[in-house]
This record gives sequence, C-alpha cells and structure tokens, in this order.
Amino acid sequence: MAADSHQADSPLAQTMSSDTRDNALNGNGTSTTADHPNGHAGPPPSYPGQSRTMFDEVINSDLGISTLLNRLKQSISSARDFAAFLKKRSSLEEEHAQGLRKLCRATYEGVRRPENRQGSYAQHYGDVIRVQERMADHGAQFALALHHMHDEIHELAGGSERGRKHWKQAGLTAEKRSQDAELLMEKAKLKYESLAEDYDRVKTGDRQAGRVFGLRGPRSAAQLEEDLQRKVQAADTDYASKVQTAQSQRQELVMSLRPQAVEALQGLIRECDSALTMQMQKFASLTEAFLLNNGLSVTPINGIADGPGNGTPKTLRDVVLQIDNEKDLQEYVLSFAGKVPAKSNEIKYERHPSLGLQQQGPPAPTTATGSRPPQQGPSQLPPLSFGASQQPPPQQFQHSPTQAEHPSSPLQAQPPASSSMYNPAPHPGTQVMIDTPGGMSGMGSRNGHPPLGGLSSAPGGAQYGVVVPPPQQQHFPSQTATPRPPSEGIPMSTSTGPPYSGDLPPLKPVFGSSLDELYRRDGSAVPIIIYQCIQAVDLFGLEVEGIYRLSGTTSHVARIRSIFDHDAASVDFRNPEHFFHDVNSVAGALKQFLRDLPDPLLTREHYPGFIEAARIEDDIIRRDSLHAVINSLPDPNYATLRALILHLHRVQDHSSVNRMNSGNLAICFGPTLMGSNTSQNISDAGWQVRVVDTILQNTYQIFDDD
Repeated sequence: MAADSHQADSPLAQTMSSDTRDNALNGNGTSTTADHPNGHAGPPPSYPGQSRTMFDEVINSDLGISTLLNRLKQSISSARDFAAFLKKRSSLEEEHAQGLRKLCRATYEGVRRPENRQGSYAQHYGDVIRVQERMADHGAQFALALHHMHDEIHELAGGSERGRKHWKQAGLTAEKRSQDAELLMEKAKLKYESLAEDYDRVKTGDRQAGRVFGLRGPRSAAQLEEDLQRKVQAADTDYASKVQTAQSQRQELVMSLRPQAVEALQGLIRECDSALTMQMQKFASLTEAFLLNNGLSVTPINGIADGPGNGTPKTLRDVVLQIDNEKDLQEYVLSFAGKVPAKSNEIKYERHPSLGLQQQGPPAPTTATGSRPPQQGPSQLPPLSFGASQQPPPQQFQHSPTQAEHPSSPLQAQPPASSSMYNPAPHPGTQVMIDTPGGMSGMGSRNGHPPLGGLSSAPGGAQYGVVVPPPQQQHFPSQTATPRPPSEGIPMSTSTGPPYSGDLPPLKPVFGSSLDELYRRDGSAVPIIIYQCIQAVDLFGLEVEGIYRLSGTTSHVARIRSIFDHDAASVDFRNPEHFFHDVNSVAGALKQFLRDLPDPLLTREHYPGFIEAARIEDDIIRRDSLHAVINSLPDPNYATLRALILHLHRVQDHSSVNRMNSGNLAICFGPTLMGSNTSQNISDAGWQVRVVDTILQNTYQIFDDD
C-alpha cells in the first residue's frame, strides 16, 4: 500500500509499524488463520471444563446451526459497519489533504508577489508552507490506505455472507429432513398403536365397540378380527420402516452434516472476527504512523528527517525563529540606494524684482498665531524660508513680465489710489476672481486636501493663475468668469459652497453615452467622471465604512450628474465642497454612470466568455481564462476597467476600516459591470459576482500597476 511504503520514510514509524503488525498477526496470544489446517481460525486454546462442555452441547444440539448462523450475521454486520467508517474517514482525509494542498499553492503565489515581504520572511515562510505540504501528502497517503482497507473488509464481508448462505441452506436442509422423518415416524406410531388396541379388544371379546357394518352388510367377529389383524401387521411394517428412516436421517445429521456445518460456520465466524480485528489493529497502526509522520514534519528528531535530502532537520518553531525582521527591513531599504534623487535646493520664498520698486506696501499679514511679523521696507524683504514645522503660504501668484506695472494680488500689490479699502487674502477653500489687465478674469479654488503647490496659467492668455494639484494628479481647468474692465478693481468671491449653481444644461452629456463616444469626444480612454470619482474616493472615502454599499443623497447624486453632463472638464473633486462633502454620493454617481452605459463595461459580446470562465472550479485556470477575455475587450473598456479595478483594490486594502472586502465589492459591482437587464443575466448573478471577485483577488496578475 501507498501508506505502508510512506511509513518507511521514518525509522521510528517503521519500527512502530512492524511491531504493530506482529501484534495484529497474533492478537491476544492466539494463532491466526494460517495455523488452522482448513484455513480458518481455530477455537480459543482453552475453556474451563464446564464451559467447554456446555459450549459443545449447544453447538451439537438442534440449536447449534441456527445459533452460529445468527452469530456469523453479527460478525458480517460489524465488518460492514467498520468498512463504512473507513470509507467516510478516507473521504474526510482526502478532502482535507486536497484543501490543504490548494491552500499551500495559493499561499506560495502570494509569497512571491512583490507587494509582500521578501528576504528571510519569504524564505522561511516558504519552509513553513512546505511542512504543511508534507502533512497534506501524509494525509493523502493515509486516506489511500484507509480506502484499500475498506475494499478488503468489504470483500471479506461479501465472502462471509456467501459462506453463510451456503451453510444455512445445507445445514438447515439436513435438519429439516431429519425432523420430517421423525414426524412421519410419530404418525406411523400413532396409527399402529390405535389399530393394535382395536385388535386387542376384538380378540378378547370386548363388544363395547358394537357391530361394524360395511357395504356388504354386518360382519361377524371372526371377520372383524381377521381384518384388524391384517391392518395391524401393515401398520407395524410401516412404523418399523419410518423408524429406520428417521434413525438413518438422524445418524447422518449428527455424525456428518451437522458437524460439517458447525465447523464451517465456526471457521467463518473466526475468520471474519480475526480479519476484522487485524484490520482494526492495522487502522490503529496507520493512525499512529500518520500522526508520528506529521509530528516528525513539525518537530524532527535529531538524525531523523521527514523526507530525503532535507539536510539538518529543523523544527517548525526553529524555522519561524530564523526570520530576521531587521535584516529584511535593511535589505529592502538598501535596495533603493541607487535610486535616491539628488538633494534639492532649500525651499524658500523669492520676491519678484519688480515689486522691490514699490514705495508703500499693503498691511503685513498676520502669522498663524495671530501676531504680525516685523515691518520691513519694500526693497529689503528677505526671502522667506519654511521649515518642517511651518506651513507654506496659502497661495502664490505668478506674474507675466508685461503685467509688472499692474499688480493685482491683494497680498503683494499696492491697491489703486482711488480705493481706500483693502481686501484680505481669501480663506482657504474660497473662490477668487482676479481681473487681468488684458480684460480676462480667472477663477480658481484652493483645496484643503491634498496640500497645494505649484502655479499654473489658465488657457487663453497670460493672467494670474491659481494653485493647482501636485504634478502627479491630472488637473482640469476651472471655469472662467465674464471679463471686467481693468478699472473696476479686484473683486473677490468668498463663497464656501460648490462653484455650481442654477440649472446646468447638458452641453456635453456623459451619462448614457458610450465609452467609444466619450473617447472620440474627450480624447481620454478613461472617462473624466471615472477619473474624478476615483480621485474623490481615494482622497476622502477609503476609510468610510460601507463605501460603494451605502447610497448617497439622491439630490446630491442628481446634482453631480447634472454637473458632469454640463461640462465634465470643469469638475475638480479634490475639494470636498464641490461634492457637498458627501463621498457616498460620488460613489453612487460612479455606479450610476456604469449602469447607464448603453453597453456594459464588460460588454454583451464577451458576457458568455466571462460566465463560462466563472464556472471553472480551479482558481488558477479561472483567473487565466478571465485574463484572456479581459485582454480581448475594446481599448476604452480595458482602460476603464483597469483604472476601476486598481481603485477597488485600494478600497479593499482598507477593508479592516471600511468593511468592504473583495466579496462585498463584487456583490456591489458584479451586476453593474456585466449588466442586469435581462432575465438570463439575473439568473447568472452569482457567476457575475464570482467574475468580479476573481478579478479583485488577482488584480496584479491581470493588470500591471504602473
């Protein structure tokens, strides 16, 4: 057997197995079936004298065969019960071994992922998984051995049942013949004794019986006596014959047929019982070997390694203790030594030279603590430097060389002579309207999150710009206001609400438009609404519990939809005021856009391919099949799906806070990405969820993270 050969891996297990086999072959000090001349196990070596006599009386009596038949039936039933136990135990062990192997394969793949720790952790974690794989191998071999034992016991029970039927027919038939012969003898005896009594009365002259009338009339006493004498002689002959027949049947039963049946039934009983006991001892031996092999896998004994070529044995505890966290951290950090950028110059504020000619400046702004800095002359302002504990200026303005004589910044330019009112710098998050000398005005907003930085000029001519996001984030230009004459001064808007009010006509509809149409119109493979909504959730919604599951405010969702349909390029969701501080409404608008697509994101054309791949049970094959179907999607669909899945993967990374793991996200997005309008799609809801769940669990195997 496979399990027996596996036990040879461990000398301790091998020694244990041989000792247990010897005990199994000679249980309780008795001989096995090989010691009996007829191939059956003999009786126990000794009984007390009275018990042995009573035992022989029972088995040699008329009850012997039926008693042994019932006892053999019990043995067969017990063997079948144990065989059923072994079969169920084998199935459980095989299922556990397969599940453990599957888990080990998946864990191996996870260890090799670049987002997981490497170094000593990955190496020794792999050793831990290999120990689990060896335990799975032991379980599979143990299950195979139990399956073979089940087959052997089942075959034993079948053979015993056939022998029982044979000797039941032979033994009970012989008993029945003897009983029938004795019954006929008793009937012949009764008839003989009755006729003899009648003959004796007639012979002695007893007339109590009266005259006997026949068909020929009344008979005389002499005729009656002669007739009865003839009948008595015939009954006597028949009675003697029946007695002789019964005696021969009884003698044959007692001397030949019954002993044969009794001996055969005892042999079958002992054979079945001995084989069952041996199989139970074998089960105990295999169980002990299985547990010992698992123990040697976890904690090897010095000089005994579980498996060839493993070198010096190490316990599972020793393997884990060899993980060096500090070394892993140092190696990881040092791997970026060649990528360290050159040190940049100190960040400082440099005043434009054209402003140094001013004779009078505006009132000095207050500091963060509410006090004013020391007064300095306009031509002696030193450059300001912001340390790690200081906050950068809330807003910076760029100048065009042609506008040096027309300063428009309330923080840096002298107000016009006709204006005696000074407008302070707007509060962070407010909108600023600034007129330029060329008659154009720009509108911008300062975002409280993320931190502001950099300057930008609005399209359409040189003008003072507003703060834009960090360079790694895309920025869409803000709306522009109506031009004002330069003489009107510098009006400023201090509204803290969203910059969208009133009814907005759908100038460039987004909702209900296909991805191809948006790509041709806007020139972006990923629609602007997808980009903006993902950006808002990444900034403000990753730690919101139930994101994408909880619905936002209906009026907010409708307003966001109206904003994008009016002009998606003017939307900037990095400021939470622009979506009413309701990130759930942003998530709802994103899902609404995907639901309103004329063709679902995963397309109707590829729908059967996704469902067919989802039905595959093997995780690796299902992932590769879905990957192949995804690669065949149109370019806008592929780009949009990639951006969305990478975003949802970031959402599930915060599942400990937002409670949205891959399964919950798949339930929310399965019908949304694959379509849920037809009855067939509704019946496939479970497979749709499995498609999205598999993609989320294998994000970096399907999409590159650049």
